[in-house]
Amino acid sequence: MPSELVIVYHRQPYEEVEVDGKIEYHENKSPNGIVPTLKSFFGQYEKGAWVAWKQADDPNNPDFERVIQIEDSYGKYSVSRLPLTAAQVSSFYHVTSKEAFWPILHSFKEKYNYDPVDWPTFREVNWSFAEAAAAEAAEGAVVWVHDYNLWLVPGYLRQLRPDLRISFFHHTPFPSADMFNVLPWRKEITQSLLACDVVGFHIPRYANNFVSVARSLFDIGEVKREKVNPDFFSEGTALNEATTPVRITFDGHEIAIASSAVGVDVSYIDQLARSEETRRAAASVREEMGGSQMILSVGRTDYTKGGIEQLQSYERLLEANPQLRGKLRLMHVSVSANRAMTAYEEIQNEIEATAGRINGRFGTFEWQPLALISRAIPFTELIGYYQAADVAWITPLADGMNLVAKEFVASRIDDQGVLVLSEFAGAAVEMDAAVPTNPFSHRSMDTAILQALEMGPEERASRMKQLRSHVQKYDIRAWADDQRRYFDMKWQS
Repeated sequence: MPSELVIVYHRQPYEEVEVDGKIEYHENKSPNGIVPTLKSFFGQYEKGAWVAWKQADDPNNPDFERVIQIEDSYGKYSVSRLPLTAAQVSSFYHVTSKEAFWPILHSFKEKYNYDPVDWPTFREVNWSFAEAAAAEAAEGAVVWVHDYNLWLVPGYLRQLRPDLRISFFHHTPFPSADMFNVLPWRKEITQSLLACDVVGFHIPRYANNFVSVARSLFDIGEVKREKVNPDFFSEGTALNEATTPVRITFDGHEIAIASSAVGVDVSYIDQLARSEETRRAAASVREEMGGSQMILSVGRTDYTKGGIEQLQSYERLLEANPQLRGKLRLMHVSVSANRAMTAYEEIQNEIEATAGRINGRFGTFEWQPLALISRAIPFTELIGYYQAADVAWITPLADGMNLVAKEFVASRIDDQGVLVLSEFAGAAVEMDAAVPTNPFSHRSMDTAILQALEMGPEERASRMKQLRSHVQKYDIRAWADDQRRYFDMKWQS
């Protein structure tokens, strides 16, 4: 039976677990995150399908199950799995997506590496995704494509199935025209996105940037604009915009432009935060602190996350404020994204070297100023860290949204704790009760963290209540509802 909704995403919507020599498909352990949210859409349709890739030694092996049927708490749906060789995965994902696209999306032109890109392979993989989606989709079905490594899928889908209703959502920043147009494939990518019915972004800045790119490359017709929702207008913030595009026309085709910030599963986090297990975990962390103030930083090991710049700020803080020594500890969680890639291995090595220097300079037998955690912390345990922290220090150099900041706020049922947030995280335009900081400025970084450490309980509570109100209002379910609104606005007109 053809599907009324087809979700196209590089990740499979379950965890593969080997049990007694056989592979079983288990539902994701945590209901928090984008994959469970996307699966929740299947409940709105009689039949749904998911398209993803799976690495295979031999893509032509007749025993490889290309389409499997899944039944879990989200209902029954099919998963169309594209068998990709290790070489295809490396070329399509690790090289083209991570070495060419990723630095440009985050405005790190100096990290951009064009030379190893095999564009025919990227096209081939995207065409395979489009073919699989076209094969699964019913007449007039909704096909929802996710993220930049599938940029060419909408254009191919429009060729294969002009009847389909196509939406695309970016989970990363989208850069300005002078940055995006560094890519030699800029016209092919943009033309594919212009084949969509809806193109979605987290915040108005990214939507404005996309329209700017489109206008630099094509004859774009009318651009309809609206004032930004006041809840996403933070005057003076680096990514702030007063107006946002909501609709453009190209080649006689109308495209809705959606600005919709992804949230977190507040009810799930609240449930965890109130559990006895979390209470004990938080108490254990605070006991380990021994009365010291705790700064918590959580992110991936990536040059966009500003980990080195943050550690350097911490070193300056301890150097300039000797009274803080012995009374402060930074828990720096930096989980390696992919140490097999040179760029990430270099950043991990530099983080480890900087952390070692700080502990060597300021540490004593009784006190270590910094704990570097390079493993992924289970989410239930992480909530305990959030609750124990005096300050969450979230300072990416560029970030599409940053859900860690929202998780921290959602976990603070005590209305305490201070969030220090980079102006260059998408979340900054909606979380104006955080202490803002510019990670490119030594003075701004050092002043912001000191302000957070010295903040009194009344101001902490006031700021946290404002943040919690916003995060609760714009949780993951609100984002899902907003996506449906955009779909209806476009496709019922």
